[in-house]
Amino acid sequence: MKKNLAILSLGAVLFACQTKTESSSSEISEASLKTHIEVLASDDFEGRKPFTEGEIKTVNYLVDQFKAYGLEPGNGDSYTQDVPLVELTATPSETMVIEGNGNKVELQVLDEFVAYTERVVEQTSINASELVFAGYGVVAPEYNWNDYEGLDVNGKTVVVLVNDPGFASGDSTFFKGETMTYYGRWTYKYEEAARQGAAGCLIIHETVPAGYGWSVVRNSWSGASLYLDQTGGSYQPDILGWITRDAAIKIFEASDVDMKNYAVKSRSEDFQAISLGLNASVSVSNEIKRDQSRNVIAKISGSERPDEYIIYSAHWDHLGIGPEIDGDSIYNGAHDNASGTATMLGIAEAMANMPQPKRSIVFLAVTAEEQGLLGSKHYAQNPIYAPAQTVANINMDGITAWGPMKDLTVVGYGQSELEDIAEEVASKQGRYIIPDPDPGKGYFFRSDHFQFAKVGIPALYASGSYEHMTKGVDYVDSLNKVYLSSQYHRPQDEYNPDSWTFDGMALDGALLMEVGLKVANSADWPEWKEGSEFKAIREK
Repeated sequence: MKKNLAILSLGAVLFACQTKTESSSSEISEASLKTHIEVLASDDFEGRKPFTEGEIKTVNYLVDQFKAYGLEPGNGDSYTQDVPLVELTATPSETMVIEGNGNKVELQVLDEFVAYTERVVEQTSINASELVFAGYGVVAPEYNWNDYEGLDVNGKTVVVLVNDPGFASGDSTFFKGETMTYYGRWTYKYEEAARQGAAGCLIIHETVPAGYGWSVVRNSWSGASLYLDQTGGSYQPDILGWITRDAAIKIFEASDVDMKNYAVKSRSEDFQAISLGLNASVSVSNEIKRDQSRNVIAKISGSERPDEYIIYSAHWDHLGIGPEIDGDSIYNGAHDNASGTATMLGIAEAMANMPQPKRSIVFLAVTAEEQGLLGSKHYAQNPIYAPAQTVANINMDGITAWGPMKDLTVVGYGQSELEDIAEEVASKQGRYIIPDPDPGKGYFFRSDHFQFAKVGIPALYASGSYEHMTKGVDYVDSLNKVYLSSQYHRPQDEYNPDSWTFDGMALDGALLMEVGLKVANSADWPEWKEGSEFKAIREK
């Protein structure tokens, strides 16, 4: 998932008067960007979902482009890295039945709940599993916080709130206040429920703290999903899922527990989980398919320190063909993430025509980001270039297509020294740097740079997304709202040749290229800043 950027009609914006970087935006070919978008986001590529004809076409296209630019294979003599995945097509029961306290509630699939499993089994279920409200479902020793303290949830199903206790607290020192920590991510909540031995975990969805609406949950957690195929993996609950806030209200009303009161108590250090006095039953059947997807990787070897690497990353995948919306069922993913993939190709093309950098530059197009950052996760667990020799990661996911921006918005601002280099380059373009204005939505944990950060590699995830060069902040804000409400993870995220412009994309590409070149031609190693949770990992 990615930043809140819209893909809407804009007129061409001229910005020749802006100061250019040492590597000017003209070196990123707008014509090439346009061609890449037209191809990657075309109906012919079927939404670029792994395990489909769309994957074959996408991987072949990327490999052909890297070869045409004269880049070396990035994995020995190969331009690809196999990523073993298992596809589970989940079909949950039509209803989730909640019983107890003399009451019975039947929740309707998709409208009120989604359910699936990461267990590679044909059938699984929870049957009369005790429901326990576990607050935010967080165990965070550094914050002296444990929602599971003294609680045995073996065989039980935990119901937890989305985000973390610091969100909307008004206290920037409580967790990280409005800035989501990893404890607020849905992935963490399922991981912790598994560590606790829970039979099931249900997250209560709310749009503001989640950062996306129920339609995103419904589309993303229904039908076929991909997971890394890891034999002998860790314990997984039988059932994972989401419920709407209205469904949660129904559940709490059927119990003796005051939902509003306990939601408030969940932010208190003396919060204690509580049984709802209800049992839940739901089943999931799976169709199982194993196959290999592929990351695509190429490089430019360094002239002086070829065994030190800067990795540019972008995910090539999207959601494929899915439920029909407004007469369209192809989820083209033009913005998400043909735009980032095209920008990475534009940087690769430009760098291939420049003097050889001192450090090696790697271009990594990863698979299965939409299914949980799986391609980058596999790379991080099976690196071609050791993390200790990887100097930096620069990630591209959702690059604007509506003209140049005054800002460079940094997701995860304050994390690494890469943003200081980016600020220097941005100033040469007449731009300014700002933190993500919506830190509570946890975008830092929702794209592929996070997998690099988790193994200690300083990562930069930034693009212009706040203030248009000539039309201002409110204009962009209005576009963002429309994108999130009507295009994000929908078939309507598609390329429109009458409205898309590529000057802003080229400007961002030039900036990110210059950041990479500065790091590549320096002997310095950018570091994580004090207070970053990734600093200790790097220092090991």
